[in-house]
Amino acid sequence: MARAVRAPDWIAYHARSQPDTTAIVDLGSGRRLTYAELNARAERLAAALAHEFGIEAGDRVAIYSQNTSNIFEVQFACWRLGAAYVPLNWRLALPELEFIVRDCSPKLLFHGAELAEMGEKVAAAAGITRRISWEGPPGGSLDYEPLLAPGTDVVGALPRAENTHDTLACVMYTSGTTGHPKGAMITHGAMVWNLLNATAPFAFRTGMVNLSILPLFHIGGINAYANPTFHYGGTNYLMRAFDPGATLDVLSDPEIGITHFLCVPSNYLFMSQHVRFETATFTSLVTAGIGGAPTPLALLETWAAKGVILQQGYGMTESAATISAQSKVDAIRKVGSVGTPLMHLEHRIVDQDGLDVAIGIIGELWVRAPNISPGYWNRPEANASGYTDEWFHTGDAMREDEDGALYILDRWKDMYIAGGENVYPAEVENVLYQMAAIAEVAVIGVPDERWGEVGKAVVVRRPGAEVTAAAIIEHCGQNLAKFKVPATIDFVDALPHNATGKILKRELRAARAADGQPVGSGQ
Repeated sequence: MARAVRAPDWIAYHARSQPDTTAIVDLGSGRRLTYAELNARAERLAAALAHEFGIEAGDRVAIYSQNTSNIFEVQFACWRLGAAYVPLNWRLALPELEFIVRDCSPKLLFHGAELAEMGEKVAAAAGITRRISWEGPPGGSLDYEPLLAPGTDVVGALPRAENTHDTLACVMYTSGTTGHPKGAMITHGAMVWNLLNATAPFAFRTGMVNLSILPLFHIGGINAYANPTFHYGGTNYLMRAFDPGATLDVLSDPEIGITHFLCVPSNYLFMSQHVRFETATFTSLVTAGIGGAPTPLALLETWAAKGVILQQGYGMTESAATISAQSKVDAIRKVGSVGTPLMHLEHRIVDQDGLDVAIGIIGELWVRAPNISPGYWNRPEANASGYTDEWFHTGDAMREDEDGALYILDRWKDMYIAGGENVYPAEVENVLYQMAAIAEVAVIGVPDERWGEVGKAVVVRRPGAEVTAAAIIEHCGQNLAKFKVPATIDFVDALPHNATGKILKRELRAARAADGQPVGSGQ
């Protein structure tokens, strides 16, 4: 008979083996915690959750907060009780948040003081009568720190859960680009298999020092590479929010010695445009990961000139972070690739009928692996349409070369068809980024009477730079097939981004619709 695999307590293990090693440094608050201190705080919080709030195995606990080390304390306390935590995107509107908490029914809500007013409304929507604020009791919430004061724990009475790899660790809601957000169920096993899969390409190891800038309501924030760092007993430096200059300062500080760092292309772009980038050095950096969106070749070359090889990875919430990753060799040899599929993962590239395509042919990527979510919370219809015989449909258009490297063309749904030819916006954007005058660009498909759909490029100029629509179209004509050249160019002051830095093309489409213009079917 198969035996369930036990999920150990990482923090308790390191508290025994290396109690004085620094576990986390919260750059926002200045708090530094060793593994012994983090373990003690998580233990006291777990006791308070169990005895004062009735949290038990199978319950959900919501967190509505900007980045703080407290979020990890809640994560590890929940795990000791067999509960799952639910990080809420604080950039969402109230109706979106209300939908999420009604969907997952958390018993308790933690929030930052600056989010107290909205937190009260979110808690009310979920029927939560007691909520906890990090900084104090505004708006009727309870104070966090007294829960962790020495003496509040009940020695020997903590109803510690016997977690296995199948135990639910987290419910993380997708961004909801279409329809309502869906809660991907992330198990303890998915957490472990994700970090094991990513260990070789990203050089995870004992003593690693990671800088986390992505929001902790995002899978990249918690699992790339914060939780892997905790698993290996390393040190996490946590920023409250991304700032290009501050991030460059931390990465360049030899006393801190950051070895691991991951962010999205726009973060790297903004750092490369900062005045301190020219003098910044990155001597301690072992791994500089990049993911979340297609990466322009020009950006890779800019960082390579500073001696930093940006290793592209690819993943999503449903994969607990990672599906494929580049080695440093392939980062140079396979420019534009998102790497090869991870060791403990199967993959297929299929056509619209779910049939495997040949090498080099574009199709949708399907994956099957122990780090893939078993499904969505309360979404039988999404599970039925998003999985086929345990194969998860990623929704991303890919091709695979003869060496097994994957190339992401775009979201499968973002492709548009111009004159019968498939066009992937990311391919066009990569060419546009070759122009020094362009700071950011997004390409969307729009209806056209003659061709069905054509491209529209929405462009942000670099400060002080001048470039015309005619020059952009001419550049594209010299580097792209005619059907891929954008038909029109719009200049804007800024593109909309989500909290992780991804460009929100849906908002560009919505703005177009608000102006009374039709929206392309592929967009």
